[in-house]
Amino acid sequence: MASYFGVYHWRRRFRRLFGALALVVAGLLAWRRGGRLARLVGLALAAAGAKRGYGPLDRVLSPPPWQPDRWKYRAPREAMPYADAERALDVGCGTGRSLVGLAPAVPADCRLTGLDVFDDRVILGNGPGLARRNAAEAGLGVDVVAGDAARLPVADDTHDVVTACRVLHDLPKETAESALTEARRVLGPEGTLGVLELPVPHDPDADPLAYWQSLVEDAGFAVEEAREVDGGSYFLLVATPEGAVDSG
Repeated sequence: MASYFGVYHWRRRFRRLFGALALVVAGLLAWRRGGRLARLVGLALAAAGAKRGYGPLDRVLSPPPWQPDRWKYRAPREAMPYADAERALDVGCGTGRSLVGLAPAVPADCRLTGLDVFDDRVILGNGPGLARRNAAEAGLGVDVVAGDAARLPVADDTHDVVTACRVLHDLPKETAESALTEARRVLGPEGTLGVLELPVPHDPDADPLAYWQSLVEDAGFAVEEAREVDGGSYFLLVATPEGAVDSG
């Protein structure tokens, strides 16, 4: 059973791709009419369609829907204390790329939950079943839950590890702040938060690493590690709960 992680931003990409394909088809039809002018116009239309379609087609396959991209999750996989964890939560698991990437570090006796809103308007095929299937393909048993990162359907102080991999930058700032506050709430006193983020802060003028660190600290965490990974393509933050949580 092969992995399949869906096509990202499929509606916009398919719309552009179909528009380019329409030009190619129109050009071929014109070319078939046989007249010299029709052939020239047809060739021009087909060439324009092919040129216009190359970018959308490339983006449809970026990342390839069948490619796990485990390397992107190497840093949190190695940093998170899964060996000592009884319960772990991965926020924003989507179709399961992060679950598959983290899988080698998760022992069989650690109960892992993957949570996502599963919005198939963003990722074609995004749903709990696909996330569960991809995790199983990686040898990982996981509980998959549909839910909002800003209002986690999880009890207080119940998890040893919470991860949010390449999620916060896709959320509005206020929602990202709420998601981190919720992660603080559900982590046990000795728990660990792992955040893997892109250099895309909500404030485009901010230093990305300092921005993400500030956001994590403002949610009630002490940042133990904050560094660039993969040449600055990503940032890893490892943090522990600080102080008491106001559950009111």
